[in-house]
Amino acid sequence: MMDIENVSRCNFRCTMCEVSTWEKGKRAEDMLLADFKKLLEEQIGIIEIKIQGLGEPTMGSEYFEMIRFARERHLWVRSTTNASLLHFKGNAEKYVESDICELQISVDGASRESYEGIRKGGKFDLMQKNITNLHALWRKKETPRTRMWTVLQKDNLHEWRDFPKFAGILGFQRCTLALDLNDFGQESWKKVNDPKDIHGNFSEQMAGECIEIGRKNGVDVTFWYLDDKFSFDSPEHLCPWPFDRLMVSSDMRIVPCCMISNPKIADLGNARSLLKEWNGLTYQEFRKSHLTGDIPKFCKSCYKK
Repeated sequence: MMDIENVSRCNFRCTMCEVSTWEKGKRAEDMLLADFKKLLEEQIGIIEIKIQGLGEPTMGSEYFEMIRFARERHLWVRSTTNASLLHFKGNAEKYVESDICELQISVDGASRESYEGIRKGGKFDLMQKNITNLHALWRKKETPRTRMWTVLQKDNLHEWRDFPKFAGILGFQRCTLALDLNDFGQESWKKVNDPKDIHGNFSEQMAGECIEIGRKNGVDVTFWYLDDKFSFDSPEHLCPWPFDRLMVSSDMRIVPCCMISNPKIADLGNARSLLKEWNGLTYQEFRKSHLTGDIPKFCKSCYKK
């Protein structure tokens, strides 16, 4: 499995994302279609990819061709979008025709105040219009292959009951509530996002209520969380990324995982020589660090303390 970042730039400056601090919201140049194709052609055993990293993938001129190429190779393809450009250049129609397996759409506010306060640069009314239109187009062909993805945090926790209902209003049948904020393997972002993190304040009772509200509105509600996700008590509980998954950044660097995403924080080699790097000394040492429990600092936020 592989995460592939087609662009490392975004038109939003979300308060919990490190892209907000990059000059003009951009870290590197877009991935070339030729590099993307070569990457997949060389990985005989690959079965699943996510096309997205730190950025808005619809900003890439060759994005939909990447999806089509991967689907033609019978790969399971997932991607994400902030929905801001669905009305632009026929992007909504392109998603429907692309045969993508799952499209996660980020909706971090059930009201204009919370949405535009968190997703700086986003427009609440446009988001609703674009998503509703996408679902209407998709239903002409089949059931929409979408999932609403909501990152619960301090600034929108008061709307936790509203999100399952809002998902139904927008036409989603699936909604995932993420209960943690990422630190991107950086102490500076840990200081920014930890005070906004609500994982310890979201109870099983609240989760049950969300599930029931979702059921009443035709929405399957699930949850995602990061804190204490992995441990060293057995091999089965180790993070699987060093052993069966990786991320390739838009500038063709190998990054340990999507939680880090930025090769300036952790770079495991040149993705143009992926097979060599995957079996090379750097990766062997990285795997060993997980097996021995002596993991790099940038991995510690995913492990039990």
